[in-house]
Amino acid sequence: MSSVPGADKKILAGVLGIVLSCFGGVHRFVLGDVVGGLIRLVLVLACGIGSLISLVEGIIYLTKSDEDFVKEYVEGRKAWF
Repeated sequence: MSSVPGADKKILAGVLGIVLSCFGGVHRFVLGDVVGGLIRLVLVLACGIGSLISLVEGIIYLTKSDEDFVKEYVEGRKAWF
């Protein structure tokens, strides 16, 4: 387990982004980004592109180091990719 606070969300958010990409944005709720999750859900319902975004984001999360993930997505609240 990582000693970086917030890194515990990386695996869950990454796996949800990949496995549940058809629901778009579920992974963003794990990160506390309700607006981002809802936007991706609307994109899935409107045109399906939210699924692709969620899949790509899930892969990005899992390939980042714990420190980079926390810095960008937990502390920095990076909204897209």
